[in-house]
Formats: sequence, structure tokens, C-alpha cells
Amino acid sequence: MKSELAAALKACRTAFLGVGLITFVINILYLTGSLFMLEVYDRVIPSRSVATLVGLCVLALMLYAFQGVLDVIRGRVLGRIGVALDEQLSGRIYGAIVRLPLRARAAGDGLQPARDLDHVRGFLSGLGPTALFDLPWIPFYLALCFLFHPLIGATALIGGLALAAVAFITDRLTGALVMDTVAGLAGRNALTEAGRRNAEVLQAMAMGGRLQAMWGEANRRYVRSQQRANDVIGGFGAASKVFRVALQSAVLAVGAYLVINQQATAGIIIASSILTARALAPVELAIAHWKGFVQARQGWRRLRELLARLPEPSAGMALPKPHQSLVVEALSLMPPGERRVVVQEVSFALKAGQGLGIVGASGSGKTSLVRAIVGAWAPARGLVRLDGAALEQWPHEDRGGHVGYLPQDVELFQGTVAQNIARFHEKPAPADIIAAAQAAGVHDLILRFPEGYETQIGEGGASLSAGQRQRVALARALYGDPFLVVLDEPSSNLDGEGEQALNRAILGVRARGGIAIVVAHRAATLAGVDVVLVMQEGRLRSFGPKDEVLGAALARPPGPPAVTLAAVGERPA
Repeated sequence: MKSELAAALKACRTAFLGVGLITFVINILYLTGSLFMLEVYDRVIPSRSVATLVGLCVLALMLYAFQGVLDVIRGRVLGRIGVALDEQLSGRIYGAIVRLPLRARAAGDGLQPARDLDHVRGFLSGLGPTALFDLPWIPFYLALCFLFHPLIGATALIGGLALAAVAFITDRLTGALVMDTVAGLAGRNALTEAGRRNAEVLQAMAMGGRLQAMWGEANRRYVRSQQRANDVIGGFGAASKVFRVALQSAVLAVGAYLVINQQATAGIIIASSILTARALAPVELAIAHWKGFVQARQGWRRLRELLARLPEPSAGMALPKPHQSLVVEALSLMPPGERRVVVQEVSFALKAGQGLGIVGASGSGKTSLVRAIVGAWAPARGLVRLDGAALEQWPHEDRGGHVGYLPQDVELFQGTVAQNIARFHEKPAPADIIAAAQAAGVHDLILRFPEGYETQIGEGGASLSAGQRQRVALARALYGDPFLVVLDEPSSNLDGEGEQALNRAILGVRARGGIAIVVAHRAATLAGVDVVLVMQEGRLRSFGPKDEVLGAALARPPGPPAVTLAAVGERPA
């Protein structure tokens, strides 16, 4: 199966062919200097013809100008190839970045794929690719040197082989160093982001100094690995420059020897020196940009593996809007990237108009269960069905419109209140936004904001309080009247008024024929549900009408009201 990256490159094949054609013309024009010197030394000077010299100068200037224009065009075409690849792949890469935490354990700062794409685009836009396009022309220049004289060609060939060996050693030594540099950068950025997001905790508990020390150590590791890579590449780059200059002198010496023995002309000395320099210039340029090449190559490999691991969801066939039931069949779950089962063989069914409360001790699998119900986590075994169709059968965008989800850790996005409620649809109907806000009981609160629904909430909803963020997120979950609404600890930051609005929202979902699922630790949060499911150590302990399930559990000696439901999963049936 052809990879998406290969397909993206294939779409640029016409541009690459154009670059190849331009490279062909440029390398022919590179002969201008050699031929000019050959004519000057072998024709102009012996004939003392000023007219010939002027004509050669004019012709050479025109060819140099044409070569310069083509070189600029080649660079711009390569830059646009990089931009075209970015445009084709950036959306897909972003989708993979946001889906990766749902499939694998988080590693680094999670943004490495975006940086890999930047490395690929940056390499294509730099001088590195020009060296790669020029490398196949080395035999052509060496062949010309052999035509001048076999001894000159042999000298140039030996020099070329030596520089090729330098390039090979550079590649072998820098691959692991560049990988260490990338890993060090990811670790440092992860600590930076964690500190930025938890600035209040660091300040309140005086943890900033200790986290700064950890960051400093991670930064030192990154800088040291980067320095080692730069030292290796810089050292070999300097060696290649010195060797090329020495080789030019060697070619001049060989040419002088041939002239002394009347086996070559004076023009051949200079022409062969220029040709040798031109033949070896791509190798030197490649070594100078080897770090960028290695980064791009490694990034390309990682991107290929990432996209193969996370194929784009198939569109699927559109299904009717669900309106009947939710069925969970023998559901077992493992956290992404782990082999530990956290939910085992859970089965239950709900009909339209029902409300389910999920209770249990901390760590009993409640949050994991609802993550699978909304399709965030893929089941290890079992199925979740809406109106008989497994979640995987629904087109992703359609299924998202039928599901409302309020996670335990509420996260809003930078933008306006209206954009967050409308799930960032391009052209949402204002009436639908207001209806969702009214259903969540947050409409009047939003109107008191400085700019109402157009208030910018900042990154992560920083300008709102925790309770306000939770109520706006509840409105987002209710936007579009989804059939299934899942709320995980929805009252954790709510006051009395907010809890009342929450219960009205749950009853509203049921009244319009939807299904509401609420994960709760407090009895007040379950006021709007009629069915309760008790989780214990990842298994379904009991399921049935609320009064029966809670009545049986609360018949035991009660604990404090705030913890009674949390302890349900710890008592024997």
C-alpha cells in the first residue's frame, strides 16, 4: 500500500522534473568558466586579439546571468514544493497529533510530528536539495577531466572518492546524535509546557525553583547533544573545504607538470582546476547541510510511521439520526498504549428518554467507561451501539454531531464564547447557540460578560472561572440537541444555582427523547436520572432503577453525604 507521504511527493513530480531540467541547464552553464579560461589562455593570449577577448567576455557575462536566474528559479521552485507538501500534509498531521493520545501513551511534548514536517519543509526550501540534484553530475565533470588528460581525471576521481568517504562517515556519526537532539528538545519542551500550564501550582507551593532545576538539566542535555552534532558536522565540513582547496592545488600542480612535459596547454591547467572544484562542490555542500538532511530524513520516517499507524477514518455511509437506544455489549478497555485492563465485560442498554448515573469508588473505571461510550477510546473487546450500529460504523463527523460530551477536565479553546459553544462550526445559527446556552442555564450568565457571546475567553478559557468554564462546556455538549449526552463529574465546580441548571439540562435531554449519562460522586447530581450503574474495580457491580440500586447501597451505615456514593463500589453487595 502506497504511503500518504509517497502520494504527496508524487503529486509534486512535475515540479521535481522541472527542477531536474533546470539543474541540467545550470550544470551545462557551469562549464562557462572553464571554457572561458581555456579560450583566453589558448586563443586570446597567443593571438593578442582584443576583439576576441571582448566577445568572449560579453558571451560569458550573458551565460553567467542566465545561470544566476535559473539558480534563483530552482531555489524558489524547491521552496514551493516544500510549501505544497506542507499544505497537503499539515491537516492530516494535525489530525494525527490530536488522535495519537487516544491510541498510545503520551511521549515527549506531543508536537514532534509538527516539527518533523517543519524540518522536511525547511530542508526542501534550503540549499540541501540543490546539492542532491547536482550530485548525479559529478561523473560528467570527472569525465571532462579525463578528456583533458587521464592523470587530471585520476586526481579528481581520487579526490571525489575521498569526499564521498567523508560524507559517508558524517552520515554514520550524525544519525544517532541528531536523534538524541530531537529527543532532548521534546523532553525540554514537555517540561516547559507542563510548567506553563501549572503556573498557579508552582507559584503557590514554591515548586518553581525545583521545576526550573529539572528544566535546566533537560536543557543542558539538549544543548550538549546539539553541540556534539554540530561539532561532528562542522568538523567534517571544515575538513571537506580544506581538502577541496588542496585538491584544486593538486590538480593545478598536475596540470603544470603536464604543461612542462608538453602534454597539456596552459588553458587546461585552469579549466581542469575549475571543473574539479565544480565536480566536488555538491559533496561539500551536502556535508555542510547534512544535519538538515538527517533531520528531514528521520522526520520523514517518523511521519510515515505515524500516518500508517493512524490511518484517516473512512467516511462510511451516512446513517439515520439515532433516536432509539444505546447498547454496551461486553465492553473491555485498556488505556491507550497500555496492556492493563481497566474495564471488564460491562454490558447494559438504555432507551430514548432514560438518564443513567454512574457511580463508584475512585479508580473503579467510570471515566474510562464513558470515554469508550463517546468513542474517544477504542474498546479492547466488545461494542458500543447507537440504534444498533456500532460507533465505528458511523461517519466520524456525523457521530460527533449526535454526541455531547463534558469531560472531567474541562478544556475550552481560544476564541469566543459563541465559537466554543458551537464547536467551532464555520457558520453556526445564532438561534442554535442561544438554545444550547439556555438548555445549560448559562444564557443570562453569558449576557453579563463584557461582550456577551463574542467575549474572547483566552487560551484554555483563562478569562473565565472554573465554574463558568464548566457551564459553557455543558452548553457545548448540548449544542445541536445530540441524542447522547455524557457528563463526567459535571458538578465539580458548580454552585447551587449551577447544579440546579445542570439537573434541568439533564431532564431536558430526556424530555426531548435523548439519553443522558452522568458520572457523579454526589447524590444531588443524580436528581435527573432514573437508572444507576455501580462500578467496582472495573466491573459492573449493579445496574437498575435508581431508587433500588441506591436504596440497597445506602441501607448500610451511611458515611458523610459527600462521599457516600463514592464509597458505594467498596461495599459488598
